[in-house]
Amino acid sequence: MSEEVIHKGLEGVFVTKTSICRVNGEEGRLYYYGYPIEVLEKYSSFEETSYLLLYGHLPNRVELDDFTVKMRKSRKISPPILDMIRSFPRESHPMELLQSSINFLSGYVDHKIEHSAYCNCRQTLHQIAQLPTIIAAFHRIKNGQESIAPRDDLNHGANFLYMLRGVAPDREEGEIMDKCLILHAEHGLNASTFTARVVASSLSTCYCSISAAIGSLYGSLHGGANEKVVSMLKEIDSVNDVRPFLEEASRTRRKIMGMGHRVYKAMDPRAVLMEGYLKTLSAKKGNSVNYNMLKEIQKVFREMMDEKEKAIYPNVDFFSGAVYDLMDIPSSLFTPIFAMARAPGWLSHILEQRQDNRIFRPKALFEGPLDREFIPIENR
Repeated sequence: MSEEVIHKGLEGVFVTKTSICRVNGEEGRLYYYGYPIEVLEKYSSFEETSYLLLYGHLPNRVELDDFTVKMRKSRKISPPILDMIRSFPRESHPMELLQSSINFLSGYVDHKIEHSAYCNCRQTLHQIAQLPTIIAAFHRIKNGQESIAPRDDLNHGANFLYMLRGVAPDREEGEIMDKCLILHAEHGLNASTFTARVVASSLSTCYCSISAAIGSLYGSLHGGANEKVVSMLKEIDSVNDVRPFLEEASRTRRKIMGMGHRVYKAMDPRAVLMEGYLKTLSAKKGNSVNYNMLKEIQKVFREMMDEKEKAIYPNVDFFSGAVYDLMDIPSSLFTPIFAMARAPGWLSHILEQRQDNRIFRPKALFEGPLDREFIPIENR
């Protein structure tokens, strides 16, 4: 029998073909349906990017206007959903609520076409439009405040900030939040996206697929890195303490969160854009403490890696937590924001999976004993 090769984590294994996303890790490039992320960030909106991911092409003016109206009118959650949020244990993490609420939402839609290639996510837009409403409502209720109904005159990012705060952000801050969501909308066959496709391959509902993806994202090896970056910054008193902190981290083999990526061997293009938002907000709010520390960490860490001849650069999480922190978003919501941004990407992969579906059924190399003797319980 020939020796079998085990690919832990399926690394390097191609399991499907896709037209959705291209991550060029060597050059630090990212594309959604062939459009560079820098182009979408500059010219598009999260709503338009969502249309691109769901339909595979950019909309014309009429298509975008119709989609935007439909998406914004889908933001409001029904009273039973709100009751479910109110009754959810307040000490629970918002990601636990999100995973539960997706399945709860599925009870309020017509499932007649759910299993077809034309998954009704394009008709309901529940998973994209209502996740921000659910996150904001849970946060406010958890903190003894009333939930705030969405507004349909604000873009996706600005509306989320409004529902969270009760006051609409200014134009610049609303645009930055919207662009942050674009950067997180899709990123190839990562763990949560692969999870969504595996569930979709059994012809389960798109709601079940998204729920499973959220469960995967909740894992500490997938989501939550930006929250840990902000926590790290709180450990460092000032820019002058950065080098001693990193040297001690090197001695104790402590991982520096936000540095390095499974795919990128160059600077994460999303990190470049996210740094720009952080610089803008820091100047706007007169608070550059975290920005200055992050830049010093980046500089010193780069010097340390150059000595070891290692190509490790900041990823999107290195700057995103500090951006959200400046927008007064609590760190417990960082991963839920990731989920609400990634929803159109997950749905895009579910739709693509159904176009040429085959249920996933990988093999595992068996190493256990065979033909074991069953001993009666009284003799064990």
